[in-house]
Amino acid sequence: MRALIAFLLAAAFAVLPALAKDKAKREPPPLEFKKQEQILKWINDYRKAPEPDRLPDVVHAMGDLGLFRDLENAGVYIGFTAGVLGANPDRAERLVARMFPMPPEDQVVLIRAIAYSGLPDWKALLQKFVERMPARMVLLRKYLYGDGKTLKEMPITDGGYVLDALWGYYFATGDREPARRLVGALALSEDKNDVEKLTIGSMAKWTLATNASREKELLDILSEEMNTQPAEVRKPLREVIEAAETFETGKIKKDALAAIDELKTKGSLNSRNYNWWGQVGQTALALGCVGAAAGGVVAAGIPCVVGGALSSAALKYLAPAQ
Repeated sequence: MRALIAFLLAAAFAVLPALAKDKAKREPPPLEFKKQEQILKWINDYRKAPEPDRLPDVVHAMGDLGLFRDLENAGVYIGFTAGVLGANPDRAERLVARMFPMPPEDQVVLIRAIAYSGLPDWKALLQKFVERMPARMVLLRKYLYGDGKTLKEMPITDGGYVLDALWGYYFATGDREPARRLVGALALSEDKNDVEKLTIGSMAKWTLATNASREKELLDILSEEMNTQPAEVRKPLREVIEAAETFETGKIKKDALAAIDELKTKGSLNSRNYNWWGQVGQTALALGCVGAAAGGVVAAGIPCVVGGALSSAALKYLAPAQ
């Protein structure tokens, strides 16, 4: 018996190194993000080779880099996290579990991402992690039992945060639905009386054109939408498609500036509108012209558009002089 036990132990110790080596081959090396640009590049490249199991590490890196400090600027990260969860229902619970421990201030992002995921049982998923987020009970109750809105329920007129979240979801999935909602926002780019709606529509128009100029799949979606959208959307959508096909997105920016100047001349921009300029759509996605790291789309002196959303610099470039 002793000889048999000794033999089994020896066999086990002989097999363990091989198992460890095999596991090392199967598991990719850990991701290291030292800059926001590295995370943005990973998001931009995600759909080329999706790796949903890396999401918890990426979310931790986002938190460590302070990308969740201003939630209004974190829409793209929240939308992206939601998209990965929604596209992987069989892994969602395991992915969320691996995001813990998570600082209470960052848990807001996770709660929203679960609610935005589009999973049919997202409330049941959220309920499983209630005990791990005691500091967020007010927000948890709002989403579980109150009026907390999902991404699909948030009106596009809520501004840049919604646009960014939709782009984040699209980057994670390539789904038609977020793209369709962004297309629907194009009607606002024709508004001649409301500067807030005009700005939201202009942001949607510019980002759609810029992304579609670099991604055939998105351009195909836009072309198909021409057959289903109402007249007030088809006109600006036609302009988006033309700009994307000819790589002349600068015209969209020029037209947006002219429309804003016209509203300014009419005297329709009040103090509330000016304050609003400093809040809407200051997305983190292109902050600091991340094109240098992610897409290489940087023009001297001109705010860049990367991966779909506008940078705060671009917002200031579009904003009227006070």
